[in-house]
Amino acid sequence: MRWNIWSNKTTKKIQDMNKLIFVTGNQRKIDNVKPIFDKYGIDFMAVAVDIHEIQHHDPMEITKAKVIAAYDIIKKPVLVNDTSWSIPALNGFPGGYMKDVNHWFTAEDWLNIMKNKTDRTIIAQEKTAFYDGQSLKLFEEDVSGFFLDQPRGKCDTKLELVVSLYDGISIAEHYEMEKKHGRQLFHREHWVEFAKWYLSQTEPQGKHV
Repeated sequence: MRWNIWSNKTTKKIQDMNKLIFVTGNQRKIDNVKPIFDKYGIDFMAVAVDIHEIQHHDPMEITKAKVIAAYDIIKKPVLVNDTSWSIPALNGFPGGYMKDVNHWFTAEDWLNIMKNKTDRTIIAQEKTAFYDGQSLKLFEEDVSGFFLDQPRGKCDTKLELVVSLYDGISIAEHYEMEKKHGRQLFHREHWVEFAKWYLSQTEPQGKHV
């Protein structure tokens, strides 16, 4: 199987697998974790692997199955991350089915479905899992936002045009601002928690990876 690999230590050979393996092909996810992992001295590489994701109403079950499947392919300890979305006014829809729904819905579809809803809250549910073949460690974080009245910004993920998590701007606009400033404007706390935990497991004497 062919892997697409990105490393924050480009001078090292790709064959050096004695580092944290983050299974993702999503450059945004890589950009999100890199400042945090750099801060904590965690050497990592991103590996894009085709994994068949199960369908389940519980997003955490999807993440668990995904990290185990990734380990079975790579045969090394692996890290995965997923984001699902829960809309209280729609009884938690789309939940674990967001990946498929994202291919079907346009920005206008999202606005139409929320048109007559008084509660326009939406919750981003971050699920991160690490698995070494024996132990599975999970990290979660929920970030509340709301639906905007119209699409804003440019993005392939249509939901991100009509949802705000920060300061009333759309997620798409938020990422455009990050690119403009050349730095991450907001950190997700569960990544910091993971970094601290990971170092506590791999560096009992406090030495950086």
